[in-house]
Amino acid sequence: MTAGHPDRARSLALLRGLADAGADVVEVGVPFSDPVADGPIIQGSSQAALEQGMTLDGALALIAEARVPIPVVLFSYLNPLLSAGDDVLQRARDAGVHGVLVTDLPVGADPEREAWFGRGPLDFVRLVAPTTPAARMGEIARHGRGFVYLISRLGVTGVRDAMPESLPSTVAQLRAVCDLPICVGFGVSTAAHARAVGAVADGVVVGSAIVQAAERSVDEALALVRELRAALDG
Repeated sequence: MTAGHPDRARSLALLRGLADAGADVVEVGVPFSDPVADGPIIQGSSQAALEQGMTLDGALALIAEARVPIPVVLFSYLNPLLSAGDDVLQRARDAGVHGVLVTDLPVGADPEREAWFGRGPLDFVRLVAPTTPAARMGEIARHGRGFVYLISRLGVTGVRDAMPESLPSTVAQLRAVCDLPICVGFGVSTAAHARAVGAVADGVVVGSAIVQAAERSVDEALALVRELRAALDG
């Protein structure tokens, strides 16, 4: 979900409802003006939240107020975190955040900053692309904590009609060099997708489909989460 979308009140209601609907972990996105890895749905939600005054500190306040009973992963681009000060990771932990996922900080890009994340109080979740060579997959996994986020396809986030046929082999390749749970995102949009991905991975990450449903109503978004949960359990 995107913090502050469709507005603060409804994002708080969604955040509080996700655990009861069957989510194991909730990813709370920090609105950012240039979300280059995201498709039009997440971009639109981010812009709407920014226009209503949502910030990184506002997202942390939302999480603290929600008091959700499941782990929270803060999803952000690097700039908002750099601008928030050296204590931002501890402030996030104090608000109830358990992990952090930074889209635009690949392994090896900035060792000093990566070390800052790595020694912080939050699990530093790393991303693996489907084109990543096996040796690089292992390197990424060794630098992460919590779980590894496997991107199912090239391109940006968004709702898709089908999952890539190559996904099972990609998951198997990553699992051979990774001891962490593997969660698959980008394009997971329906119960059928969740069932297929759940057969080979440890979890599914569903963003755009939930954000799109939340645009219409919180109840619709939570109903989708319940469908996804039932598909995984089945």
